[in-house]
Amino acid sequence: MEELRRSAQTLLSSSGLPQSVKAEVQAMADSPLPLSEKFQHLTAENMLRENCVGSTKQEVWESLNRLLKALSILEKYGCNLTSPARPKYWRSVKHNNPVFRATVDAIKGGRNVLYLYGYTSQQIDGLSFPDQVSTPDVEKVSAVTLEVMILRTELDMIIKGIHPHLEHFRGVIPFVIQETAPEEEQQEVTAQATPPSPQPAAPLVSLELHQPPPAASSDSSPVRDCNLCGGTASFLCLSCDGQSFCDACDDLYHRHPCRATHKRSNLQTPKHETCTICGISTVHAQCFTCNQRLCLNCDRLFHSHPERTGHNRTAITPAKTCSPSLSPWKCAHCTTVNELRAVLCRTCERPRLATAVSAARDEPASVTSASSTEWQCKSCTVVNPGSSILCEVCERPRLATRPPVSPAMSSLASLSEPGAKWTCEFCTFVNTRPSTLCQMCDRSCKDPAGASLPPNLKQERPRPQPKPRVHLDLKRQRSMREDGHHLIQQIREAEKRGVSPEEVYAALCMCGGSNVNPCDWLASELPHLLDEICAMAASVHLSHKTGNAEPQSNGDGTEQTVADVKLSRAEAKLAWLAAGGDMDRAVKRLMRDHHTKMMELHSLGFRDTAQCEEALRQSGGETKGALSLLQRPLLEPFHQRIWSGLVEPPVDPNHPDKQRMCRRLLALYDLPSWGRCELALSLLQEPGVSYSLEDVVQAVKESHDRDFIKRLLVNECPCCLGNFPRSKMQSLTSCQCSVCHDCFGQHFTIAVRDKHIREMVCPVCCEPDINDPEQLDSYFSTLDIQLRDCLDPDVYDLFHKKLTEHTLMNDPKFLWCCHCISGFINDGDQLKVTCPSCRKSFCTQCKKPWEPQHQDVSCEQFQQWKRDNDPEYQRQGLAGYLRDNGITCPQCRFQYALTKGGCMHFTCSQCRFQFCSGCNNPFHKTACKTPQCTLNCLHAHHPRDCLFYLRDWEPPRLQELLKKCGVNFNTDPSNDAPNNVCCVMEQKDEGGQQIDSPCGVQTQPGQAGLCEKHYREYLVSLINVHSLDPALIYDADQLIRACERYQVQTQRREAEDDAAFYGRLQKKLMEVPLGDKVPRNKKPDSHGAA
Repeated sequence: MEELRRSAQTLLSSSGLPQSVKAEVQAMADSPLPLSEKFQHLTAENMLRENCVGSTKQEVWESLNRLLKALSILEKYGCNLTSPARPKYWRSVKHNNPVFRATVDAIKGGRNVLYLYGYTSQQIDGLSFPDQVSTPDVEKVSAVTLEVMILRTELDMIIKGIHPHLEHFRGVIPFVIQETAPEEEQQEVTAQATPPSPQPAAPLVSLELHQPPPAASSDSSPVRDCNLCGGTASFLCLSCDGQSFCDACDDLYHRHPCRATHKRSNLQTPKHETCTICGISTVHAQCFTCNQRLCLNCDRLFHSHPERTGHNRTAITPAKTCSPSLSPWKCAHCTTVNELRAVLCRTCERPRLATAVSAARDEPASVTSASSTEWQCKSCTVVNPGSSILCEVCERPRLATRPPVSPAMSSLASLSEPGAKWTCEFCTFVNTRPSTLCQMCDRSCKDPAGASLPPNLKQERPRPQPKPRVHLDLKRQRSMREDGHHLIQQIREAEKRGVSPEEVYAALCMCGGSNVNPCDWLASELPHLLDEICAMAASVHLSHKTGNAEPQSNGDGTEQTVADVKLSRAEAKLAWLAAGGDMDRAVKRLMRDHHTKMMELHSLGFRDTAQCEEALRQSGGETKGALSLLQRPLLEPFHQRIWSGLVEPPVDPNHPDKQRMCRRLLALYDLPSWGRCELALSLLQEPGVSYSLEDVVQAVKESHDRDFIKRLLVNECPCCLGNFPRSKMQSLTSCQCSVCHDCFGQHFTIAVRDKHIREMVCPVCCEPDINDPEQLDSYFSTLDIQLRDCLDPDVYDLFHKKLTEHTLMNDPKFLWCCHCISGFINDGDQLKVTCPSCRKSFCTQCKKPWEPQHQDVSCEQFQQWKRDNDPEYQRQGLAGYLRDNGITCPQCRFQYALTKGGCMHFTCSQCRFQFCSGCNNPFHKTACKTPQCTLNCLHAHHPRDCLFYLRDWEPPRLQELLKKCGVNFNTDPSNDAPNNVCCVMEQKDEGGQQIDSPCGVQTQPGQAGLCEKHYREYLVSLINVHSLDPALIYDADQLIRACERYQVQTQRREAEDDAAFYGRLQKKLMEVPLGDKVPRNKKPDSHGAA
């Protein structure tokens, strides 16, 4: 059982769907455990005892059906909380929801289940989660929901008569087990407990066949119940095997075409003296004025209207109320008997107190509203869109009726009591004034007891004809909408004329009853009104000071009386607008504001009342303006000193008058506070410091921390090792290094004039890596802004020129001249091109100087012609071959007539791209993007056939690889080659400059007239031309290192000998491809092979 419970809780908490745990719930419901062991959170036994009420089997089964419906609603609440997509309003449960009131709130223990879910905060309109709870406890909610589902399943099986263990409910549910009842009676109880449906179930018909048809109704016949809903029956249908129906069920059941021709007979019901309005409760009083017999509730509600409070009523019987859970009510429109807790009729969905006449009158309106897409709230009368379920204003459900009105006041005397409040039944506004009219909708309140009314109000009045409420509400809303549109139009017209909306509103309050335009009224009548307000305020001031009208001395020796108060129109206008156009309130506010402003000026040291009032009058009632006027004479000596033209002495931190220096700092440097000024002076007074006043002030503005300010003032430049404040340091956006302004400008000035544009990096860390194209554009865009202010104009223009050339290199038509260092755009398609700078020609494909023999032949044919016919080329031999097949930059395709010997780290002089001259792979200064590479220094990734690895092999070993693969190579020098000297051109570093010069190293016999280094390069070029794999002649150590370098598994298999192991490694290594960027030029074919 526990394992089944845990699995079901896990499924329910993850999905929130009751279908996912249907099998587990059914299995736990069928278990033979008692209720106390089966339910851990719910008190199922108490819930069943409290809700199973009734003295007959039918009443008990009806109470079980009510409990079953409530458990279904509680199950939906729990599933909504456990669902991953919870509803929008999951935090609260509203009491005014008709479904909640008819199900969960109608049973005992329903709210306890909600408490277990987490709805523990009691609100005015319902229950909700506490504010500090952001999400519900899914585990606890799923456990409680699972027990609710188990209890609902067991109740459903009990009602259907299929529960396997009814003995656990003995003494809990009455009539659940009848030991002495015959089997037919037990089947009849089970059939009657089946939920009603539009068509009677088969077992019900079969049971009714055994009963004889009842005789015709008579006065002495007992009251029969409806076979479908359990209410009082009104008709008997002999064609339906003698079944009895109430009015509503008869209308629904015999509406079917197959049963429309059945003949029914009326059943006479005993007549009870009931209320003429609700038709349910017993008559409590009779009104002779309106000729009606009413129950207690209807009498209190009907005679609460002011026009019916004086009616003469006589009490007939004492008020008797029946059980709230068992007393039904009958709908006046469709005669359906509903429960007392139901607000709307379950058949026609009409309100409980709606009469047949009002229902008939509301029929057209209801048809109209049903066909429309909008619906009107019955509580606040707001028209809402058809798609909304809750009202946009009061958040009440769509089908909810008007909320109950608070108990009516017994007399007008209670309205006059201080603090008395009453709620209007039409707009639900809480009124606080002692008046019989609502402040919001101007409708009268209810006064059921008319004893306190004056005699002239107790006279008989003609009874008003009832009007449809919906039309009055719509008319009121239409009137409010029209008034609002008219007010908006007036405000827009006033704004065009420079009048504020507050002035329009105040003017409408003054001239609202006339047709005068508020703007015209403001222009003509407002000045007189403001003068009147000023005069009334002066009169009030004089009346308050009459007893203390002693002369007061002014500053000039004259005397002032209390009648000399001076008020401006601007002050009166502000008070009038704040009072909303009410003159009395405007006078009081004017005096209060004027007194507040005078007290504020007095607190600032200005004691002369006449001067303060004159300053306020001139400034239009603004305190700041009045203060400026009062301070102007005091600042006159200071102004004269400033206007005199004398040079202000500098701020001296060691001046004895510290407050004066602080005031000067506040006036000159706009420091935020007096404490910052004292901090700046203390920093300047420290011994052994050389801070400037401007640097200290700038640092103090940024922070109030003394240690942090010192760090801002002392920063060492890594270039010149000088100390500078942070405001005089500059850094690039690509790194965190900071240098002083002078070093920053000098570094980039030298870089622009003497270096390539790719060398314009940080002088400290040499960041960023400009070889990365992703950082190139963003870096130069921000660098351009920084260099604009620190470089000279001619240097800045040179920077832009180099930046332009660097951008043009990405154009496929851009060419570098092989004779000079200039570049240009070639729009032609011919091989011969002339440089516009040096006026020399060269080939666009092979980048060789142009010769007449190159005309109309390809570059390969021209090179072959030179090998065959050019004596100079033949004299150079392999040195010329190495020169012609020199280094080509993979970035800009610029060709160099140089060999690859020496250092493999080559830097292009045109684009500054750094690459390996043997395999053309780039060199990385820091970490690269190659997978499984952990190097964070200068490195490159070379293939195994790169010259970087093969240059360490001896020439005989390289010749062995060529012989093994059947490739011929040269060993003898050419006839015209220089004796004993290698003439291959190299790039050498001499005096900090890279120049091209012959090798000049002594040659060795059998190496084709080349030095050993260049002869190895020649042999490696043959290996690269024929794509030979050097792994063919690797020894054991080289094979293991190569496998580790290229991530090849080197683990030896069990019982594997050395030959098989190294053969398998060699095969796996040769599966790794060779370098795809390795130059594979054609070999020379004009020399003999060894």
